[in-house]
Amino acid sequence: MFSAELAEVYEIIYRSRGKDWAAEAKDVAREIRSRKPDAASLLDVACGTGAHLRTFGEVFRHTEGLEIAEPMRELAAQRLPDVKVHTGDMRAFDLGRTFDTVVCLFCAIGYLGEVEDMRSAVATMARHLVPGGVLVVEPWWFPEDFIEGYVAGDLAQENGVTVTRVSHSTLQGRATRMEVRFVVGDRSGIREFTEIDVLSLWTEEEYLNAFHAAGCTAEFLPGGPTGRGLFIGTRS
Repeated sequence: MFSAELAEVYEIIYRSRGKDWAAEAKDVAREIRSRKPDAASLLDVACGTGAHLRTFGEVFRHTEGLEIAEPMRELAAQRLPDVKVHTGDMRAFDLGRTFDTVVCLFCAIGYLGEVEDMRSAVATMARHLVPGGVLVVEPWWFPEDFIEGYVAGDLAQENGVTVTRVSHSTLQGRATRMEVRFVVGDRSGIREFTEIDVLSLWTEEEYLNAFHAAGCTAEFLPGGPTGRGLFIGTRS
């Protein structure tokens, strides 16, 4: 999961699907500022390649990132040399400071295996908030949204690189098991690789309970950046 091979084509394939990290970050920032107008510092947990973080840096005075996957973290550090991008597991990290807002986007929290892991992650992120700070988490799909056997396919072409992505989803316990096959072609030739993503299908109530247990009032906003909605909480 999140191998060097995937990191190389990650943004290319999602741009082909219409993903606009800058627009998403601005929308999330507006939600944050509507709840905490003076928010000046932000931590992006599971920041990936830093695509959201770059735009957050234009909105907030101080930003930092956290990423567990080394290939993605290296790309974020290259993109944002003046921003601290920490190595860390969202379930148990300690940066020794607090922020006005903490975000965890693009369903990254869904990669955790058990509901207890999700609760630990929410609690850890909440501990990095100032009182009145805002926590934003974008979930994976809820159980009722799962479609057995769902297939998706994409073709991307940028700067002499062509990428195809085909995915097939099945139910694995309380999770989506998504087999994703990539074919990448460029001047050096054609290569293939497969990623297996397992994303947990937690309920809206389980997410809200995790926020409340972490000392945050919370609400769920349907829609959001990728159609899966956003959980937004404020630390008491």
